[in-house]
Amino acid sequence: MGQFLEAEKPRQAAFKAGSPHFSEAARGQGLYRGKRYPFCLPQERAEENLFSDIREDALGYFERLEIKWHDGRDRDPSNHLCDSQVCCVNFLFPFARRPHALIELLRPVFPTIHRLLPMEEDKAPGQLVSFEWIGEDNYLGEKVPRSGKRTRGANFTSADAAVMFEHENGLRQIVLTEWKYTESYGSTSLKKAPSGTNRTEIYAPLYDDADCPLNRSLLSSFDDLFYEPFYQLMRQQFLAHKMEKAHELQANVVSVLHIAPAHNSDFRNVTSPRLRPLGTSAIDVWKRLVRTPDRFRSVSTEALFGGLDVGGLPGLAPWWQYINQRYSWLHRGDQWHRRQSIERP
Repeated sequence: MGQFLEAEKPRQAAFKAGSPHFSEAARGQGLYRGKRYPFCLPQERAEENLFSDIREDALGYFERLEIKWHDGRDRDPSNHLCDSQVCCVNFLFPFARRPHALIELLRPVFPTIHRLLPMEEDKAPGQLVSFEWIGEDNYLGEKVPRSGKRTRGANFTSADAAVMFEHENGLRQIVLTEWKYTESYGSTSLKKAPSGTNRTEIYAPLYDDADCPLNRSLLSSFDDLFYEPFYQLMRQQFLAHKMEKAHELQANVVSVLHIAPAHNSDFRNVTSPRLRPLGTSAIDVWKRLVRTPDRFRSVSTEALFGGLDVGGLPGLAPWWQYINQRYSWLHRGDQWHRRQSIERP
């Protein structure tokens, strides 16, 4: 377990105990993987893991598009208050139907952003942030069940969130977001799945392709990438690359944006032994491995949201208060804002 996660558990438990955002029925300990914990909600109150103002819309969106909640049950999200997917939805779903606010959020990273475009207008009209995006085709050649139906959020490479917009010059871009919260990883190779499947065989055609988006000359072996978080980043980068080649939704550019708390220093560890000479953090290593620099960017949650002027964005004040109370590290210490600059293209 990472230190950041262990610190978040009592903070989330205290938030649940004292916040008016939870019902009395939700304040008890919740059962999670066979044990009861104060930082989990009772399973029947799991929906209260979502900010109340977005709860109904978010649950309806996930149910309508048959998107899986990680660790969820039925139509409910995870009951664990430190869940990363829930964190992502709490931060981003309030922007899903607020184009001006979403542009203001993204402009520091994409300064020429001009107009937002919905990615699934037929299924979710007006939805400007899509969640658990897997692409319109099985670009990575991942195993499809007998039903022939791919599932967003489970068993296929899924971007935690995705947005599409036009730049001032008319170019259309899709951004696949990889969202992190309390994650930390060890040095265990994921080359072989629990089922015995050799995962390198699935993704080898993408790695061996002449226009592979990764700089293979820096790698001693394809096996070096089968350690988290590199395994996830590799699949996200492959997905973005194949979507761009296919001009999915008429996009000219498809890139990956990595968002994680600067306070979570556990995530910085370079878990793949033979990648350690390439950088002092997982993200520094990945920046070196991606051949086209602007196809991968990384920003801290603190830098991206900390500079947002919510006062000029109607309707977001209650959400902002909730976010700062629940995820109190967002503004803990002005030094984080001085240190964490937003990457410019």
